[in-house]
Amino acid sequence: MLLPLLAGCSRQLPPDDSLVIGQVAEARSLDPHVATALNDFRILINVYEGLVRYRPGTLEPMPGLAESWTVSDDGLIYEFRLRPGVRFHDGSAFDAESVRFNFQRMLDATHPFHDTGPFPLAFFFEQVQRVERVDKLTVRFVLDAPFAPFLSNLAYPIGLMVSPAAVRRYGRDVGRHPSGTGPFMFSDWQSGRRVTLTRFDDYHGEPAASRRLIFRPITDPMTRVAELMAGGIDLALELSPDNVAAFRERLGYQVLEATGPHLWFLILNTRDGPLTDPRVRRAVDLAIDKQSLVRDVLRDTAEIAVGAVPRAFAWAVDTELSPTAYDLERARALLADAALSNDPTLRLLVPRGGSGMLAPLAMATAIQGDLARAGIAVVIESYEWNAYLARVNAGLDADADMAAMAWMTNDPDTLPYLALRCDARPEQGGFNSGYYCNPDVDALIEQARQATDRGERARLYRSMSRIVQRDTPWAVVASWRQNLVARGRVQGLRVDPSFFLRLDRAWKQSRE
Repeated sequence: MLLPLLAGCSRQLPPDDSLVIGQVAEARSLDPHVATALNDFRILINVYEGLVRYRPGTLEPMPGLAESWTVSDDGLIYEFRLRPGVRFHDGSAFDAESVRFNFQRMLDATHPFHDTGPFPLAFFFEQVQRVERVDKLTVRFVLDAPFAPFLSNLAYPIGLMVSPAAVRRYGRDVGRHPSGTGPFMFSDWQSGRRVTLTRFDDYHGEPAASRRLIFRPITDPMTRVAELMAGGIDLALELSPDNVAAFRERLGYQVLEATGPHLWFLILNTRDGPLTDPRVRRAVDLAIDKQSLVRDVLRDTAEIAVGAVPRAFAWAVDTELSPTAYDLERARALLADAALSNDPTLRLLVPRGGSGMLAPLAMATAIQGDLARAGIAVVIESYEWNAYLARVNAGLDADADMAAMAWMTNDPDTLPYLALRCDARPEQGGFNSGYYCNPDVDALIEQARQATDRGERARLYRSMSRIVQRDTPWAVVASWRQNLVARGRVQGLRVDPSFFLRLDRAWKQSRE
């Protein structure tokens, strides 16, 4: 149910040539090589461009700053032909040397501007051996091994191109003085209040439809609702399931949704405690009523998920693999077959919030009730987001049996590689917090990331997904539908499965 307008919210109406976006948090950095948060990505994608981008409505790479590319038969050499006449917002030219500078800055510890990092997602390009300038508009990447996700990784914000001139001028502060080649250029950043972008009049493509974008950090979702209803913002992101449902029925507003490469799941402790037995893990999965969670708790702002590969990667998903059906009798039978000495009590860790975590406490409470009906008692422990990540990413121990987790990825490789392999345990720098290990899964992941034929990659991911569902290291629950609620007179909006927010075609009808 929508709350009434909150006292004290802004009543200053945005001008007709501007769009005001209610974000969930303050931006941390506008350097795409430093940023890791979706909140920042939604700003960055309007300022910067990469060699490739995602085709609208898909996660398929298409030309961006590169007009075309070729890949060698052995998958080790990628050569890109760049668009001519492209300039950064600071007036400097975009060319092959710019591309080389960007990647060397991230990957070469001896580069004079490597200290402008850190670059937490630079591992996306760890296979890059060197970057060569062939001529002014041709750049070549030489890899040390075939790496199938390479193009998809280039389309992610870590692959966006920053002006070398801006890096040289501002150093570590370039994230507060961004310069890209995108349809909007940076105007100002008032901490705690807004980031303002203005149309880049010398853009090499079609000019942006709006003159100005203003991103306002409004951390409380109810305040975002109030500002939207009062007209202080034109669109709001990541509202609660109840508010999204209410706005669907409210005249004068539009709700846009898109299911992306997102998974919400429970990490199960395969190393310590009752869940070391795969029958108990399977019983947990069977006892969770996923349909009720999606319908009643999440109010259809998500869809039931299956396997370790999100459905947004349609080409890699095993369509014959079904979500684990709710089956209380089968769950009880598995628990009886496991012959535990007494009824298990499981400890479930959840955050109080966090990016992509949907409604973690409400979901945990519902899951607690589901498991109780199967004879499994659950104790819920909740933590603030950063404290939660510090604990869970360090690995589940004997005091924790399950932990809620959400991932948003850009390729079917990312989540399995970082969180399912034997060698991805926390002490080895990975995110396999439940200590799952199956050498067959490891082999399939490694083969898939080196396969140059996408059909072969798909076959390998499908085989992996079947094994993972059988072993049940996770109880996979749902994939989030990104939601955007806007006033009715905002036109040209689109939400993509990438969860980014390109606003170059968005504009606002004049008030009558």
